[in-house]
Amino acid sequence: MIILAVGIVPSAIMHFAILNNYEERAVSLRTSDVQNQCKILANHLITYNYLSNTHAETISGDLEELHPKGAGDAAADSNLEELYLPNANSEVVNSELEQLSNLYDGRILIIDKNFKIIKDTYALSDGKTIVSEEVIKCFKGETINHYDEKNHYIEMTIPIIDPQTQEMHGVMLTSVSTDSIVDSIDILGQKALVLEFSMAILIFMLAYILAVALLRPFSRVINAINEVKEGFTEEEISVPDYLETEYITDAFNQMLARTKVLDTSRQEFVSNVSHELKTPLTSMKVLADSLLQQEDVPVELYHEFMEDIANEIDRENSIINDLLTLVKLDKTEAQLNVESKDIAEVLESILKRLHPIAEKRHIELILESVRDVVAEIDEVKFTLALTNLIENAIKYNKDQGWVHVTLDADHQFFTVEVADSGIGIPEEERAHIFERFYRVDKSHSTEIDGSGLGLAITRNIVLMHRGSIKVESGKETGTVFIVKIPLSYVGTQG
Repeated sequence: MIILAVGIVPSAIMHFAILNNYEERAVSLRTSDVQNQCKILANHLITYNYLSNTHAETISGDLEELHPKGAGDAAADSNLEELYLPNANSEVVNSELEQLSNLYDGRILIIDKNFKIIKDTYALSDGKTIVSEEVIKCFKGETINHYDEKNHYIEMTIPIIDPQTQEMHGVMLTSVSTDSIVDSIDILGQKALVLEFSMAILIFMLAYILAVALLRPFSRVINAINEVKEGFTEEEISVPDYLETEYITDAFNQMLARTKVLDTSRQEFVSNVSHELKTPLTSMKVLADSLLQQEDVPVELYHEFMEDIANEIDRENSIINDLLTLVKLDKTEAQLNVESKDIAEVLESILKRLHPIAEKRHIELILESVRDVVAEIDEVKFTLALTNLIENAIKYNKDQGWVHVTLDADHQFFTVEVADSGIGIPEEERAHIFERFYRVDKSHSTEIDGSGLGLAITRNIVLMHRGSIKVESGKETGTVFIVKIPLSYVGTQG
């Protein structure tokens, strides 16, 4: 459609522009030619004393009516005829006027300074008086050229001036037809339409061929995407015909890779959930079977087994609660109850609640607030995220170690650093620590309580606050988690 429009619209514009320009040019040339001819005739009118001779001819005719031949003095009549007899050159001028009038299919009026029509090539107004705006303006020295486009004629006034004395003797009022110009424009317009129609057919064929050729790579992209969608292939697609198709296929391949990662993550998540939920159930089943297989079980052993079963139930309940928390955080409609809070007070409350756990292993909890910070947060969710970080720093720490929490801020963000003197995280493990159920040290999974969902929950909460979290660590060198959150919440609430 673009090629069709680009091809046809300019040709149509050129069609009308050229025809209009031709008409203006033809009318201008016609006007110039007629003016030149009329100026030559005006000079002839002065040279041959046409206005006076024609006037004398009129007087002679009037005298003849008043004094018929033979009725008076013959000699006197003869003298009058010699005095007023029109010059033979007037006939020559009349012929020139008629010839010019016929040549341009027009009409010429010769008007003397008394506004009397001396000559009308149509012989309709001879001897009449004319008082018109054009004639009056011409006598005042203003020539008129007017093109009547509707009626197809050009009207102009030419002053009749004696070149010797510069005296104006009259006006030549000329009207010439432009029918021949209009006929030429009609013929040109018809030929232009035929040419435009032919060009339109060729352009349409070219546009159709180009459209088919240009869209063929996009059809291949669509077919390739459909094959992936239907499950016939999982390979990346490649259509390098155009830069656009490369961009589309690259974006699709990135989305496909992301989808594969999510699918793999989902499968691992299901597997991990099954394993984590099955392990406590298996332990409880073993403990219960042991009790059932024994007769006269001592109360002490019965009490010990029931205590172990209760611990496994608590572990199962913890996993289920963490899973429910993750599900709530994953929902797109999850909301934050944002309020302005003193972050230092929130952190002090968290450390106070976790102090008994740290005290059991003689781990020192330190809070350093570089400056006062008030920010817009969801206190419940933020407390859960920081509790997970600090609790992990305590769990994976060394006895008599330390956990250092630092609060700082700039004009836009506040930062919470949770550093510890613990066992650290190997470099190859850092990329996976925020995955669900991932444990850095698998050998300690039974020794250290936890579901493996804490960091995943923490990351989701930080992202909900439009913040970021990163980790710096090394094996046996301690770990530093850095949480950065905007002071003003910019998300959509409600």
